[in-house]
This record gives sequence, structure tokens and C-alpha cells, in this order.
Amino acid sequence: MIFRQLMEPLSSTYTYLLGCPETGEALLIDPVLPAWERDLGLIRALGLRLAYTVETHLHADHITAAQRLSRETHSRIAVAARENLACCDLPVREGQPLTLGSVVLEPRHTPGHTPGHMAYVVGDKVFTGDALLIDGCGRTDFQGGDAATLYRSVHGQLFSLPDDQLVYPGHDYHDRRVSTIAQERRRNPRLGAGRTEEEFLAIMAELRLPYPQFIDYALPGNSACGACPPELPAHLQQYCAQMRESPQG
Repeated sequence: MIFRQLMEPLSSTYTYLLGCPETGEALLIDPVLPAWERDLGLIRALGLRLAYTVETHLHADHITAAQRLSRETHSRIAVAARENLACCDLPVREGQPLTLGSVVLEPRHTPGHTPGHMAYVVGDKVFTGDALLIDGCGRTDFQGGDAATLYRSVHGQLFSLPDDQLVYPGHDYHDRRVSTIAQERRRNPRLGAGRTEEEFLAIMAELRLPYPQFIDYALPGNSACGACPPELPAHLQQYCAQMRESPQG
């Protein structure tokens, strides 16, 4: 499998490129609008064709590049079926793998950060979106989030994976790229280290995080698979502009 991990620096979002060397097809997990040209350029440089964009969830901190990439390449948009988006070409359901040549994505429903959140197991890797981060997890105080549900999702769907399963998160804010299930189960300060559900609920209740600055634009934009709102304020225009630099994170 061809694999690349890419960072969009404004929202600290990881996008993942997976390609099949036999068929020449590729998919992107969680592409971000400002980085679509970078990602498409890399796909073409590798001699691949984009077949799918795949979302882990409806994001609150950036707008997906799914719609733009679909216009450029005729790629299909895959989103959790429970989101019921009119723009979705492939509704994703647990128990129904997404196959791209030799690349097989096993969707795992991991609600809690959002109700429709999906993680994807691919061989020895798991792409955890915002459900499980390195030494952390996504917040649960908006967008239908629920801390108890997230705790059970992570323990039931992710911590049940093999110890050496590689954890690739949706974000990282400290330049970390990858973890393992064993590491997160052992030392994640919120969800690991033997934390009980009650302890996790107390931790999440005390976070008192600020209201996300982009959420009121990101959610409707992502419900349309990547439509940038025309009324976007000047100080938020960078969320829809093209990247000025192309760091390969």
C-alpha cells in the first residue's frame, strides 16, 4: 500500500493518502479545503488517480475538500450513512468495508465526539479521527457529543484492537505523528491508564474549552461536503484560501 501522512497547519489536521499500487487508485481520509491542490499534486506525482474522499466525521474546525476534489477528479464522496447527506456518493456503514484494489478500509462506528463518527482500520493502521488522539481525545461538549458514549466507543472499538496497531489521529498540536493502541491504552491521560468512565466524565466536564471560532461556518459547509460560505468574515478567509506553503507533515 502507498501511504502518506499530510498536515494542514491552520487547523492542525492530518489528511491521509492511501493508494493501491496494483490498480493505481487512491483515497484521501479527511482532506482539508486549503490543501486540495497540494494533495492532488501529490496523488498525480505518485502516478495515482483519486477514487474516493472519506470523512471520519462532520468537522467543526475546517471545511472538507471533498466537493472540490470531486469536481476536479470525479472522485466519490464517502461519509457516514447516518449523516444522511445529499452530497454523499457512498454512505459508510460499520460492517461494510470500502475496498480499493488491495486497500480495504474497515469502518468502525465510534460516536461520542459526534454521533456519526467513524474510525477506519486498514491493515496494521487505524485512523481514529477525533475519537482518539495521541494522549487525548476530541471534545464532547457540542455537535451532539457525549462523553460517556465516547468512553465506551474508544474502549469497545479501539482499545480492543491489537497492542501494536498503529494509531493515526485526526489532529495533533505537538508535532506528533503516530502512536499505538498499547501506548494509548496504557498512558492516555483521559482514556487510558485504567481511567474509569466516571473519571473520564469528570475530566471532560472540567475542560471548559472556548467555543470553536469556525464551527458556525464549518458545519453547514461540511453538510454540503465542502461548500465555503460566501458570507465568511475577513479574519476567517484563510480557512477557504489556498495554502501558501505545502509542508509535508
